[in-house]
Amino acid sequence: MEINKIINSDNIEYLKTLEDNSIDMILTSPPYDNMRSYNGYTLDFSKLGHQLYRVLKEGGICVMVIQDSTKNFGKSLTSFRTIIDWCDNVGFKLFETCIYNRQGVAGAWWTKRFRVDHEYIPIFLKGARPLYFNKENLKIPSKHGGKTIVGAAVRNKDGSQKKSRPVKIGLTKCPGTVMDFGNSCGDGSKLKHKHPAVFPDKLAYDMIQCFCPPEGIVIDPFNGSGTTCVMARNLGRKYIGIDVSEEYNEICKKRLAVETVNFSLDL
Repeated sequence: MEINKIINSDNIEYLKTLEDNSIDMILTSPPYDNMRSYNGYTLDFSKLGHQLYRVLKEGGICVMVIQDSTKNFGKSLTSFRTIIDWCDNVGFKLFETCIYNRQGVAGAWWTKRFRVDHEYIPIFLKGARPLYFNKENLKIPSKHGGKTIVGAAVRNKDGSQKKSRPVKIGLTKCPGTVMDFGNSCGDGSKLKHKHPAVFPDKLAYDMIQCFCPPEGIVIDPFNGSGTTCVMARNLGRKYIGIDVSEEYNEICKKRLAVETVNFSLDL
């Protein structure tokens, strides 16, 4: 297996060359619903799901960033169909669905619809429980951190309620399932925006810290401008980036050369 490499290939064909149970984590944002042009490249989510499940280790996590297009005032449901297919037919569990809270851009549509301020982050699990889970670095400041309040009354199954008790609020708390990465898609990288669709560096950074063990291997089958690989490299994880576009692979290699810490890699 080629580690710390950017692979120019159809992702399914390349994944077929990898051994079973060899990857710790998958992090990707696939093209969907023809919302962007990718030189005519199409994909089969179901076939891809089977290959990703096969190469992922027991307890491994697959994080996906996805949305749905709208046509004739109806959502495509691509995200939901993919989640159901991967759980019912591929074998994944849906560990969690998070919401990436982002600021949508106003346009002609928004006089007839809500502005879209989110993308979905379905998090898939292979096996009984995650191999690695550490959210300490993702925690955010608590508004009332350090205070002691009376509360935390728990309601029992029979409807009765336990008495309130004093609780000391921690200085930080879990970010929860609605995650705000700010207006961070740009991340100050001009190289990154040579790709038509990007997601925040911080999203990749946080997810890798949480779900990939130190020295683990992260793979992105739709590598694009290389955000997954760049963040994996900065976190000391191994990586494989796959993309069918030579142009995007060159962007990723340039980013790895200038946007990573202690860069030393034979590309």
